Amino acid sequence: MAHYKTATADIVPFGQKIAFGSGHLANQLFPAALGVFMVVLIMSLNMNPILAGILGAFPRLLDALTDPIMGFISDNTKSKWGRRKPYILLGSIITGITFMIMWQLNPEDSQTYNFFYFLIVSIFFYIGYTIFATPLIGLGYEMTSDYNERTRLMAVSQWMGQIAWMIAPWFWVIIYDPSIFESAPQGARVLSIWVGAACMILGILPAIFNKEMIVPDKDKMSNLTMKELAKNTKEFIRGIKLTLRNKPFVKLCGATFLIFNGFQTIAQFAMFIIVYYLFNGDKAASGTWPAWFGTISALATAFIVIPIVTKFSEKYGKKNAFIIATLLSIVGYILKWWGFNPANPWLMFMPIPFLSFGIGGLFTLMMSMTADVCDLDELNNGERREGMFGAVYWWMVKLGTAIALLTSGIVLSLVGFDQSIDKQSIETITNLRIADIVIPVFTAIMAIIIIWKYDVTEQKAYEIREALIIRRGKVKHQGRDEVDNQ
Repeated sequence: MAHYKTATADIVPFGQKIAFGSGHLANQLFPAALGVFMVVLIMSLNMNPILAGILGAFPRLLDALTDPIMGFISDNTKSKWGRRKPYILLGSIITGITFMIMWQLNPEDSQTYNFFYFLIVSIFFYIGYTIFATPLIGLGYEMTSDYNERTRLMAVSQWMGQIAWMIAPWFWVIIYDPSIFESAPQGARVLSIWVGAACMILGILPAIFNKEMIVPDKDKMSNLTMKELAKNTKEFIRGIKLTLRNKPFVKLCGATFLIFNGFQTIAQFAMFIIVYYLFNGDKAASGTWPAWFGTISALATAFIVIPIVTKFSEKYGKKNAFIIATLLSIVGYILKWWGFNPANPWLMFMPIPFLSFGIGGLFTLMMSMTADVCDLDELNNGERREGMFGAVYWWMVKLGTAIALLTSGIVLSLVGFDQSIDKQSIETITNLRIADIVIPVFTAIMAIIIIWKYDVTEQKAYEIREALIIRRGKVKHQGRDEVDNQ
């Protein structure tokens, strides 16, 4: 395999990597916090698991539908502040405020009232999340044109994103600590304000410090005016079709959908298994164990998985690194059967180093690979459309999340989980443990099959880049030029 040295001008300065990573910390902290907070709906507000699944799924479906629209808007925005940064700033503010409002729930109110209150506010939350996240992803794809520097940039952003998953599990401990809050719903109401404010500040940083690509040919951008609404609608539909005709990109989306769908479906199961299997439904006895499980998983991802996957990518290529990481995650899922042992709770940490390769490898590599695909698209179609690619990619992620959350509630119902009692039956726990392993293993195997023939190698990526340089010259980033790597 041919390897190419990264030119100095292609290296994203460390400060900009940190600023971009701060945005991803906010981007990850929202779903990480939601994963913990959603447990409050079932365990403390006694909401039916299927209703809680609908609350997790429906707004995300709306969010997924608006992503391509936001991608088109971001790709074609002409402003002195850039295509991405104005929306990142606005979206971070909207998302932070609505997250605070969304969790102002009270057990005294009826299940119906809490259901519709949460549903309505969460719709506004996810609209803001789309405005923030879609341009942020597009910004990352265009910050460098170097094959390996893209992986390093995404590694930093994913490393910082893992901080969210180190912190979020402890929200469970804080919310359910009677010495801090009188009740879990009160804990969620107060903690949501702090989380929303922190995400708002972190989300603003990329809008202030990161540099955008200067579009090589602005004449090909659409004019975002009401007069050209019909024309823009046609261009929007055309853009989606072009994106979906890109076979390497479709493979990336399919693999991501499967891996993330499998992970999200069983994401809450570990907490239920720890509480109801290892500690027989005693929430006090389970104490900080669920938090430590989540935090150790994130630490393993940040300090073991991301550095190893980055090195694997540079040595063996991105596709092969993904396959290796996914196979290791399958080993981890299987080990959970022996790791969750009531006789020795410490064994729950045994599968973590393997498990963490699943999601840790997924987004570090897939986001870097999508940036390569954006170059291929420009070569084939003559346009820079990072926003649309990011939107369609994350549309797939969010569609998977919506389906997974709905599936999660259905699986809990099918295995006989009863949220109103502290001790679940042996049959329920056994079936839940089987689902916790079988679902992600199956989706991981399917993802490997889909990605097997992905063909954008390091050599091909550099050939694409050289062809683009010949066609339209070097790309400029606000105050920084890209150079030829030969």
